[in-house]
Formats: sequence, structure tokens, C-alpha cells
Amino acid sequence: AAERGGTAGRNADRDLDAVCALFAAAARAEERVGGRGALNFLEELDAQDIAGDTIAPRALRPDAVRLMTAHRAKGLQWRLVVVAGVQEGLWPDLRRRGSLLEPDRIGRDGLAEPLTPGAMLAEERRLFYVAATRAADRLVVTAVRAAAEDGDQPSRFLTELGVEPKDVTARPRRPLSVSALVAELRATTVDPRATPALREAAAERLAALAALRDDDGVPLVPAAHPHRWWGLYEPTRCEVPLRDRDRPVALSGSALHQLATACSLQWFLGREVKAEPPATAAQGFGNVVHVLADEVASGGTPADLSVLLERLDSVWDSLAFDAPWKSRQERENARAALERFLRWHVMERDLGRETAATEHDFDVTLEAGGHRVRVRGSMDRVEHGPDGRAYVVDFKTGRNKPTAAEVERHPQLAVYQLAVREGALDGVEGFEGRPEPGGAELVQLRIGAPKREGGDELPAVQRQRALSSYDGDGEWVGELLADAAGRVLDERFTPSPGRHCDTCSFKGACSARPEGRHIVE
Repeated sequence: AAERGGTAGRNADRDLDAVCALFAAAARAEERVGGRGALNFLEELDAQDIAGDTIAPRALRPDAVRLMTAHRAKGLQWRLVVVAGVQEGLWPDLRRRGSLLEPDRIGRDGLAEPLTPGAMLAEERRLFYVAATRAADRLVVTAVRAAAEDGDQPSRFLTELGVEPKDVTARPRRPLSVSALVAELRATTVDPRATPALREAAAERLAALAALRDDDGVPLVPAAHPHRWWGLYEPTRCEVPLRDRDRPVALSGSALHQLATACSLQWFLGREVKAEPPATAAQGFGNVVHVLADEVASGGTPADLSVLLERLDSVWDSLAFDAPWKSRQERENARAALERFLRWHVMERDLGRETAATEHDFDVTLEAGGHRVRVRGSMDRVEHGPDGRAYVVDFKTGRNKPTAAEVERHPQLAVYQLAVREGALDGVEGFEGRPEPGGAELVQLRIGAPKREGGDELPAVQRQRALSSYDGDGEWVGELLADAAGRVLDERFTPSPGRHCDTCSFKGACSARPEGRHIVE
């Protein structure tokens, strides 16, 4: 069809180009993320609003580095040229190009014979020659040599340059990035050990970087300007306290858990400043499962898996996932979580407890270390035990669970027990007077139980023993409350590195993280 010319020929050329582009995109996807299956790849392409194009030409900017392939550099020249990654297997690259449709064989006179390895090597040598001869004054060629013979090795073409390669074994003194350069220059300008001439030279380079603008007038290196050097400013302090010391400090069980075991700065930025990003799909997963569990426990929805799955499907598409395959995967995880919940809900547990309340809101004020702390929150489930005690159940839908030692000192569960002791269940049907707490539990709906406790068909249940008021048990919880209230009132929000940093939204502004230190140092 392409040989006919005219409209039909142009359409055939367009279709052939589209097929070649499709396989090129598939090859890039394979190199980037590995095999995910043809259907996942096609769904990802179909979901794109703008087709990906990694080699489209861009408008040139003066005083900028041009990044291009050796083919695109033909006929051009620069004072300095860097040919990076000259590795064996890449220079020369003797693999067949476009091996599926073999577009390299399409010529004016029909299909040509494929190139021999010798011809491909000669073509690669000519291409390397083109790249190396683009430099008018200076040529820099880089390669990596692995310690093992089967690792990365420099290309055979390096020996043809006539220059002995220089081995560089030490790491650079700083990351080779603009932000690291700005950080070093900034540090030099205020370093009392540096000579005046060196400090002046660093300031001049910073001024040159700060003056750079793109075509729209937007600064290219805004951090180079002293107005952005936040780390040099003295800490500011508000004349009016954020919290009134004469009023109780309001905290939730989850807030206490974050202040006590995670990071007070993360809590402040997320809860007080309200700077948390929008809810993620994982949070939506948890919300949906919690709502369905509450409806079953309260009697609003029958304990029937088919009914729950129908309700689940009615809202599932409103959750935003990164890819269709991720949505399907999480849908199966939600189904498994609901199955575990139903089995746990209807089985005859040896505890002999009955459901007394679900999604029970509470609001109590506690005394802790001279501070009055107003604890507010919601208990997923409260059960009435045969001993008359109250047992609090908290459903979790995360992928990880705490250790047994962490559950024993779990602040959120302990606060629930203290709230029960201080009247959080006053008026709840089934309890006579004010009940004593009998303990609290984490029910991990996403995680199966150990084999000795029923296996994967049941959720993992982690129990915290009762905090009795008769022997002073639970004093450690009061100490945590007092410390948390003191931090909030004194506005002491210092970062505390740990596992929670992996999912923190504020790493780029945290002095305890390398990302944040580039800003504040």
C-alpha cells in the first residue's frame, strides 16, 4: 500500500510509523519497569492524555548544555564535548535494531540484507568518530570499569583515541548537581576559614546563577539568591501562643501515637498546618473497609460476602489508583480483608464477648503531668465481656503490623483504655455504671493470622492487656500524654528520624533528612 503513493500511500506510511512507535514505546517500558504484560502496557497507553515522546526537539537556550544523540550531533560543533558512558556493549552496540519489524532493512529498492556484525562494528566506529570530532577545543570521554570481569567495562574504542585513560577511584566531594553546587557556594560565602578572595568568588558565581532566567523570565536557580537562604535566618517566634495554656490541649489517640512514637514535626505540619497532601488510594482502601465493617457490626448490612462485595464495587471506581493493574490488585486485597473480617465477626470466639457499640465517638478530659488533655476520637468497636469489662477493637488495613512489644506500649490503644476508665462509655447500653477496661486489640484485616491462630483466613489479632486503675498500671500513658501536651504548648516540634520518614510528605523541608539539609544548611 505504501508504494501506491497518494492518500493511500500516506495513510500506509502513517500506520507503519505508528506500529514502529508502538514497539519502540514497548521497548522503553520494558527497560524502565520490566515485563508487566501486554494488557497492562496497552491500558497504560490508553490512559495517557499526551503521548510520551522522549526524543522530541526542544527550543534552544543560550548558555545551556545541549543533550543529544551522536546522530543528532552530525554537522555541529562545540568548544567542549562530553561523550558519556562509553561502555562495551553500548559503544559498539552490535545488537540488531528493530528486530521485530526490521525497519532498517527497508530501502528504495525493497528489502536489503541485514548488516553483518563486521559492518555493524564499522558503522558504530564511524558513529563514535562523529561524536568525538564535535569538540573544537576539549573532548571528555567517560566510562566505568567494574572490579569483576563480567561487570561493566570500558569500550574497545577508548584504546583508539591515542590517550591513556585516567582512572578516578574516589567519590566526588559533592553530588554533581546544581543544588549541591549552590549549597557549597553558599557555605563558602559564610565560612570564616575561607579567604576573602575565595568568598568573593563564590558570591560572584552565586550572583551569576541567581541571574539566570528561562524564556518566560522564571529563575532557573532560585536557591542561589540570598532571599531563599532560609537556614541563615533567625527562628521567628509568634507573640501570641498557638494554644491557650488555660484550656485543655486537644489531642486524638492517633495524634498522641504520632507525637510519642513518630515525629512531632510531621504531626505539626500535617495536623496543625494542614499541609498533608490529598488522601491516597491506600487511605481510601482503609476508609471503605472500615465503613463496611461498621455497617455489618451495627446491623445495617447483613454479614454476607456477596452483599459486601456489591457495596464495594459501587464505590471502588471512585478511588484513584496509579494504574488499572493496581486497582485490580487492591480490589482483591479488599475482598480478602472483608472475608477475614466476616469470619472473625461471626465465629464463636472463646472470649464470649458481645458488640456494645461501633464507631463510638468519645470526648474526655484527662489530667497528665500538670496538663489538662482533652482526648477526642472514635473507637471502631467496643465489646462487652462476660466479666463486665469493656474491650476496645481497632481495625487496621495497613501492610505492616507492630511488634508484640510495640503493641504492649501502643499509645493509641492505651488512650482508648484510659478514655474508657474516665467515662468514654457512659450511657452505652450493656454496661452497668462505668466499666473498667479489659484490654484493647488491633485487628489487622489485610494481614492473615499465624497458622496456630487460624491461618490466613482470619485476621492477625494483637492484644494489649488491661490497664487497671487499682494498681496504678498505665502510668506510662500519662507520661506520654504529659510530654505530648508539653510539646504542643511549648511549640517544640523537632524532627525525629525513623521508619516513618519513608512515607513522610515533608522530607524536602526537614533538617533531619539529606533532602531538607540542602535547603536549611
